[in-house]
Amino acid sequence: MKNLIAVLAIAYVLSSCMGSTIEIHAKSKPAIVTVPKTDSASSPSINGPVADAATILSRTQVPVLCYHHIIEGKPKNAYEVTTENFRQQMKALADSGYHTVLPEQYYNYLAHGTPLPSKPVMLTYDDTDEEQFRIAKPEMDKYGFKGVYFIMTISIGRPRYMTKDQIKQLADEGHAIGSHTWRHDRVDRLKDLNTIEYGGKKIEVNEWDFQLTKTKKQLEEMTGKPVEFFAFPFGIWNKPALPKIEERGYKLAFQLSDKRDSTMPLYTVRRIIVAPSWTGAGMVRAMKGSFK
Repeated sequence: MKNLIAVLAIAYVLSSCMGSTIEIHAKSKPAIVTVPKTDSASSPSINGPVADAATILSRTQVPVLCYHHIIEGKPKNAYEVTTENFRQQMKALADSGYHTVLPEQYYNYLAHGTPLPSKPVMLTYDDTDEEQFRIAKPEMDKYGFKGVYFIMTISIGRPRYMTKDQIKQLADEGHAIGSHTWRHDRVDRLKDLNTIEYGGKKIEVNEWDFQLTKTKKQLEEMTGKPVEFFAFPFGIWNKPALPKIEERGYKLAFQLSDKRDSTMPLYTVRRIIVAPSWTGAGMVRAMKGSFK
């Protein structure tokens, strides 16, 4: 009798522990294995073999949203979202139980199968626009969200763009900083040797080093943190560019909504631009339809 009671007690403890630590959501693809929400900035780097392309492509994609301008007044193009709609969108994500993740977490999930928080979503901001700090950050702060800021370094400190101090503050507060090249040049047009205008002079440069390595080092010096994530200007990429990006120390590269590359999916991670007309509920529906 004592043995039976002991067995039942052990079974109860084990079932309680398992039920409180890991949750699996069934989907048509291999499910995202989730863990209770933790600080999205605290994911450590993981060493070890990286999954092959087929395994990475089989894993359920995390919704990645792309913002540019957040404005007052009526949007004039597809890259502008009103302040009110942005507020509704952040509230809708929080009310729907979404948890923001950062690129290191997404990389660990894709490359190593590391669990993510339940209902993960990634918020990304391109081009260094000042309202991404002034408007987006306080709204994210309300819900404990963290974002990913892809910086075009030529713009730093110019009117309407973020300063070095603002970028440093974002990094210090747990947001991720990534590269978006020097001046928003398309990567499918970069050359191993080209003459460019820089500082009022014409100089010969390896554009891959100038646009990717130089910006990476500049942002690392500014923030005191590694910069290992890249976003393609205009979302445009071609296959020859992917190994160039990998060789320069980037772990992930983010495009827009094209199909991922079949051999280097870590360097063609999908995003969707948030449309001007989307309400909070509309955005959540679009996310569910675009990422499967």
